[in-house]
Amino acid sequence: MPCAYVIDQERGDTVADTSTASARDTEQSSKGFFGRILLYIRQVLAEIRKVVRPTRDELTQYTIVVLAFIVFIMLFVLGLDWVFSRAVSFVFGTS
Repeated sequence: MPCAYVIDQERGDTVADTSTASARDTEQSSKGFFGRILLYIRQVLAEIRKVVRPTRDELTQYTIVVLAFIVFIMLFVLGLDWVFSRAVSFVFGTS
């Protein structure tokens, strides 16, 4: 029976994984179509429960940072547009 090694996320240790791919395939195929869908939904809900939501202060801070970045990029693009329009006007002689 082949033995795969995986890293334990909490401790950082390498541990042996005794399950095999064929055993998992047999287990999944025996559940059937609706069983796999139910398993998927359970796993999604379990992952959603792990999500850490930001506090109101963090959310406000993140919103301000994003809006400030957007304003900065808008001003940068505005500046580039102005410089290039001046350069084109200079090269082609339009006013």
